[in-house]
Amino acid sequence: MLQFDMMTNQDELTKHLQESAVLHSKALTKAFLSIDRKDFVRPEYISEAYGDYPLPIGYGQTISQPYTVVFMLEALQISPEDSVLDIGAGSGWTTALMATIARQVVGVERIPELVAFAKENLAKYHFTNATIFKAGSELGIPNATFDKILVSAAALSFPDALLSQLNPGGKIVIPVQNSILLIDKENEGNISRHTFDGFVFVPLVV
Repeated sequence: MLQFDMMTNQDELTKHLQESAVLHSKALTKAFLSIDRKDFVRPEYISEAYGDYPLPIGYGQTISQPYTVVFMLEALQISPEDSVLDIGAGSGWTTALMATIARQVVGVERIPELVAFAKENLAKYHFTNATIFKAGSELGIPNATFDKILVSAAALSFPDALLSQLNPGGKIVIPVQNSILLIDKENEGNISRHTFDGFVFVPLVV
């Protein structure tokens, strides 16, 4: 397996994630090869851009560990027909990764300075199907619905309000304390939950 200090480009990081047995799908592998993590880190951390660990982006937030991002996106199972809501867009990295696969991605972020940072980073790729804007007072985008919802920071408990923003047949992936929760909303409206332990996240800003 490639060591952290040996990874100097996106190809090596992608290979490391494949060898770590977390990156499987062709679509997500293509996304990781296409979107360079270096374009989403602060200038002072450029030399660490390909390390498999989180990096500060300011205001108490981080660009997440690549392993964790892959785990969450593999669980989300994004398809080309999907509309996706990215809550806590941060640096814009997850928005960009998902935009290479999904029909539409909407990123929301509460911290104004990070909204500007994420928009600047996303603009490097000239996506026509992705946007990032400042979140409102409520979590997500009330009165809108999506096929997939990703939350990138940890809630104390699952916010049930997100269920009304999820289309039937959709999925939510969200950190809750130090676990990742996968929510499946069946076409009949039934909800199933799966929990994956052993992760660490910054707190969700609400």
